[in-house]
Amino acid sequence: MSEGSGSWGSQLRKGVLELAVLGLLAGEPRYGSSLVDDLAGRPGLAITAGTVYPLLARLAKAGSVTTTWRESPVGPPRKYYALTDSGRRRLDVMSQEFDTVAAALAGILKGES
Repeated sequence: MSEGSGSWGSQLRKGVLELAVLGLLAGEPRYGSSLVDDLAGRPGLAITAGTVYPLLARLAKAGSVTTTWRESPVGPPRKYYALTDSGRRRLDVMSQEFDTVAAALAGILKGES
């Protein structure tokens, strides 16, 4: 690994974090630390809570997610995040854009013209 590639990897993760979080929320509502733990368990997507929570706040402000408080069986209530219809549309658009970019990049890296 060359010097500076760690920084590039970090920027790449931050760039796809919104798509990853929206994708995780597509299945069911989740609370913040559950999202952080899920991302931490996936090679290449591990990111800190300090990055995820501001993103969740931005998504809520933009109307892509809603929040509700639920009682927890093992502690204080937890704030759950769920996709809105707008959030689902955003996920669809972002997924299509990501697929297009990934396919183009794969072609370049394989030497296709």
